[in-house]
Amino acid sequence: MNTLVIEKEDLRHNIEKIKEFARKSGKDDNGNLVKIIAVVKGNAYGLGLVEYTKFLIDNGISFFAVATIEEALQLRKAGIKQDILMLSSTAIKEDVETLIQNNIIITIGSKEDVEIADKIGEEQGKKIRAHLKIDTGFGRYGFVYSNRDEMIEVLKSMKNIEIEGTFSHFSISFFDDKYTKTQFQRFIDSIEVLKMNEIETGMLHICNSSAFLKFPNMHLNAVRIGSAFLGRISFQNSIGLKKIGHLEGQVSEIKELPKGFNIGYSNIYTTPQKMRVGIIPCGYMNGINVKNDKDMFRTIDKMRYLLDSIKAFFKKQAIYVKINDNNCKILGRIGTYHVVCDIGQKDIKIGDTAIFQVNPKFVDSNIRREYR
Repeated sequence: MNTLVIEKEDLRHNIEKIKEFARKSGKDDNGNLVKIIAVVKGNAYGLGLVEYTKFLIDNGISFFAVATIEEALQLRKAGIKQDILMLSSTAIKEDVETLIQNNIIITIGSKEDVEIADKIGEEQGKKIRAHLKIDTGFGRYGFVYSNRDEMIEVLKSMKNIEIEGTFSHFSISFFDDKYTKTQFQRFIDSIEVLKMNEIETGMLHICNSSAFLKFPNMHLNAVRIGSAFLGRISFQNSIGLKKIGHLEGQVSEIKELPKGFNIGYSNIYTTPQKMRVGIIPCGYMNGINVKNDKDMFRTIDKMRYLLDSIKAFFKKQAIYVKINDNNCKILGRIGTYHVVCDIGQKDIKIGDTAIFQVNPKFVDSNIRREYR
C-alpha cells in the first residue's frame, strides 16, 4: 500500500520558522503581532485536511481559511471550533445559509453577496461575520478596486453584516515584484477610501506565502500561509524551511528484460542491454515528478503534465527512486500508477520500500497519509 509520509518534526520546524519571521516584521498599528491565517485548501495542500489542521492547532495556529464549503463543513464535523474563513464569495442563498449555520466567516465581494447575506442576517436577527474582498488585479472574486463608488454605496447600505477583515489576493507575487507592488498599492488606496467613508475594514491581509517571505512590509495585520508550511515554494528559501512529505511504495515485481525491449507508453525507452528491473505501483497520479510550479489539482492538469515528462526524457533528465539507500533510475515514461526502474544487481527484492520525493499537493487524496 502506498503512503504519503509527513515528517512531524520538520513540519513543526517550519511552523516555528514562520511564526518567528512574522514576529520580526513587527506589530501592527494597534500593537498586535501579525496573525497567521493557515490556508488549508486542496486537502490541506495534500497533508490531509483534518489531521493537518489539528496539528496546526496543537502548534499554536488558531485561524484557518478554506476554498470550498465542503472543506469548511469537514472541519466543523471533525469538531474544529476555531475561526474558519471561506475565501470564495457566493450569492447562492443556500450556500450562504449553510456557511452561516456552521459559523463560517463568509467573504463578500459583490452587491449580490451583500444583499443575500444582509437579508439572511435580517431573517435570523443577527450580525453576519464577514471579510470584504477587493479585487486588485486577479479578476476573480471581490469588488473591483477601481469601482469605489459602487463598493461604498453597497457597503453603506448593509445593516446586518459585520466586516471583521478586508483582503485581496496577489496573482504573481512569486515572480513579478513590480505587479505585486502595484496590487498592494491598489489595496492600500482602497482601504484609505473606505476609512474616509467611515466603513470598518477590520483585519487587513493580502500576503500569500510568497509575498509573506518576500515583502515583510506588506504583512499588515495578518498573512495567509499555505505552501510555506510545506517548505515548497517557487523561489529561494530564505528562512530555512524544510520540504515536507515523501511517498513510500513497494517493489511489487522484479523481472529481467532482454536487450532491445521497450518500456512504458510511447516506446520512448528501449533497453540497451539485458536489464533487471523493478516495478513499483506509483505514478504521476501520486505526484511523481510533478513539479511545484505546476498548479495542478485536477486530473486533466496532470494529464497535461505528461507532455513535459516526455520532453524531460528526451533531454535526458534522469529521475530516481530510492530503494534500500540505492538510487535507482526510472526507465521510460512515468505511468499513471506505475513506474519501472533499473535495479541492476543491487540487493533489492519484492516488498522492499521505494521512496519518492513528491509534492504532497499532487498526491491522490485516496492515498493514505501518515504523520511520523
